[in-house]
Amino acid sequence: MSRFPPRVPFLALLAALPAATAPASGRVAADTVPIKEWTVPWPETRPRDPAVAPDGKIWFVGQVGNYVARLDPVSGEFKRFAIDSGTGPHNIIVDAKGRPWYSGNRNGMIGRIDPATGALTRFPMPDPAARDPHTQVFDREGNIWFTSQNSNFVGHLNTATGKIDLVKMTTPNAKPYGITLDPTGRPYFDLFGTNKIGTVDPKTLTLKEYVLPEAKSRPRRIARTSDGAIWYGDYTRGTLGRLDPATGAVKEWPNPGGASSFPYAMTVDDADRLWLVETGVSPNRLIGFDPKTEKWFSMTPIPSGGGVVRYMIFDPKARVIWFGTDKNTIGRAQVPLARQTTT
Repeated sequence: MSRFPPRVPFLALLAALPAATAPASGRVAADTVPIKEWTVPWPETRPRDPAVAPDGKIWFVGQVGNYVARLDPVSGEFKRFAIDSGTGPHNIIVDAKGRPWYSGNRNGMIGRIDPATGALTRFPMPDPAARDPHTQVFDREGNIWFTSQNSNFVGHLNTATGKIDLVKMTTPNAKPYGITLDPTGRPYFDLFGTNKIGTVDPKTLTLKEYVLPEAKSRPRRIARTSDGAIWYGDYTRGTLGRLDPATGAVKEWPNPGGASSFPYAMTVDDADRLWLVETGVSPNRLIGFDPKTEKWFSMTPIPSGGGVVRYMIFDPKARVIWFGTDKNTIGRAQVPLARQTTT
């Protein structure tokens, strides 16, 4: 089953949080965005972590259903690709050649699929302790940085040679989770089991940790804006945070849904606006934040309800956000132009 930390271990932590509604700074305008969802034809398979291929097709994984699949958003056609039994695919990204790479969250490997033939190429972890590759991101050379949550590693896969380097986290049970890169190829990642953000020097593989000011913080997903700031959603406190990696300074804003909003999926658009999904409300809500005004400007319920929206990406060509839901759908949200939010 899933390797995310369940909510149960957080009950004691959450019980200590205030139950008050969000303060005025967390309020949001009533602006909504258009959302379309496609129902995945394989029921209750947890479709998730969509990725856009060069041809515009959408690849995703069925974590519970143990498959990789592709959606043609023009025709609505789905195609399923078989993978090894017991893979438990968690995340998928597509390279410049249109080849999907998926993380085997239950079999300790990263896999690549030939989209023409369905043939698999497997890249097993060099250390069996790194048993659960989690979230992936490409660097400028087309290599992959990835997290390994419960194994407590961050890794780097050279996609040309197959060589994998692993960096063990120094904090026990740090649970590296969401990951992003800066323009130099340096990864930044949430340490979901702690109140920390981590980074690794890509040349020396030296680990550095930033401690967030609130001990109860649990950053889960992560994004970077063009000014170099690292942004995170604090899952247990219901806030959006900004880390300056140069100084370590942190600033936070409460989510519209308050302390129990459980922000999960997160991305950034081409106007440096942050988008998150509040999963502690039903239906789940897609919310938008503009760092220029420091205000929430958009809130849209997920039409299917969402269940839980765990991950999403922004496609700058089409100016849309793609996401998967626990309601067995793949969703697309049309992002408004920046000028519409800065009146």
